Amino acid sequence: MTAESLLVRLSVLLFCLFPSLATGQDQFDGVELSSIHVAGSVYMIQRPGGGGNVGAMVGPEGVLLVDSLFAPLSDKLVAAVQQVSDAEIRFLINTHIHIDHIGGNQNLAEMGVLIFASDNTRHRFLEQRNRFPRNGGTFIPAQPEAARPVVTFNDRLSFHLNGEEIQAFLVPPAHTDGDIFVYFPQSDVLHLGDVYRTTSYPIIDVYNGGSLAGTVEAINMAIRLAGPDTKVIPGHGLDVVGREALKEFRDMIVDIQDQVLNLIRDGKNLEEVIAARPTAEYDAEWTSDPGWGVEDFLPVVYSELGGSGRLQDR
Repeated sequence: MTAESLLVRLSVLLFCLFPSLATGQDQFDGVELSSIHVAGSVYMIQRPGGGGNVGAMVGPEGVLLVDSLFAPLSDKLVAAVQQVSDAEIRFLINTHIHIDHIGGNQNLAEMGVLIFASDNTRHRFLEQRNRFPRNGGTFIPAQPEAARPVVTFNDRLSFHLNGEEIQAFLVPPAHTDGDIFVYFPQSDVLHLGDVYRTTSYPIIDVYNGGSLAGTVEAINMAIRLAGPDTKVIPGHGLDVVGREALKEFRDMIVDIQDQVLNLIRDGKNLEEVIAARPTAEYDAEWTSDPGWGVEDFLPVVYSELGGSGRLQDR
């Protein structure tokens, strides 16, 4: 096991085992955030384990954040931003609905930060409870009204800030049905939210509208957009990567998908598909996140490809 894998496992294990406690202040008292310069005006702010990576575009006209971590980390998030910029935090874009990316919304809104998201993500905010997909799914209370995005869009939105254009756009239903990519062309940085991660197989939250086909399509969009020098911020993972890493991620998904489809055509049921180990070649690299492993990923693939039996809200 690599040092990164061990750190990822330790950093999220408590959340996976005790999700009801995950937003409590005590769970984050010892957590320190780090700021990493990605390129140009863009930084990545992350917690140990690289979960819920925040993008921060800084400049004299203000700071734009991509995602907000858990609520108890808001003060530390602001402090991390202040290490690289003394400008006001003005804007926040939510890439999707999960609590590790929206938990700090209310705290930032109370500071005057304006929150943006896709229409679909705001609709998820309005549900009576929100769902975190790990370990078969965990429900948490809906976020308060103050945490909701104020400005939403269906397709794409541009920000003009610090002499640059920031492009936020909806992608096909992948991790959820509200996933947004954020591209900083002048800095040549692409934030993919949780559609892309370096720590596990794709987490496809079918309860919140995610899909396998949409994941592949969204990653293909990112590959087409990225150039040879583009820096990619993953939703989870310690490392900033490039276009070739996206291709490897896409090719891994497609290979597993093809193997599972062939097994289905051979009449295999879900248990037989899992026993055939179509992910065996990749397990050592893509099973670093507790709460989402082969037993979580393969049922999603099997169900979407038409395997017999129903997938029960995984």
